[in-house]
Amino acid sequence: MSLSTKIMDEIKNAMKAKDTVALESLRSIKSELLLAQTASGSKEEISEEEEIKLIQRLIKTRKESARIFTEQNRLDLAEPELAQVAVIEKFLPAQLSEAEVEAVIAKIIAETGASGIASMGKVMGLATAQLGGTAEGKTISTIVKKLLT
Repeated sequence: MSLSTKIMDEIKNAMKAKDTVALESLRSIKSELLLAQTASGSKEEISEEEEIKLIQRLIKTRKESARIFTEQNRLDLAEPELAQVAVIEKFLPAQLSEAEVEAVIAKIIAETGASGIASMGKVMGLATAQLGGTAEGKTISTIVKKLLT
């Protein structure tokens, strides 16, 4: 079942349950999917990898907004953003723990023979490709820096 089909089913469920937070979150995902699909100029579905990147971007945006609202003592605005993050995260693949990510990155470093911070770009590219949507880019970057220094 494609992501857009899952989203449509969840929108129907949210409407029936009168869950405004879920409905708003799901509609934003649907909107982004449609924009991504029409941006390519084709009627084809976007790839699963692109869908995951899109969802990660939506989550990152909301987390950043919530952080800013919290810094400004606007918890009334931060809480809905975090609630939307919880709804959107359901559509991401299971996230790996930091220990699991570190093990994968250590394996990549051993296979490539990378050493020093100069090899960070090469390791980051391989790690991001291999870990896909199972870890945040920031987490991957932090662990790569730690292991290469």
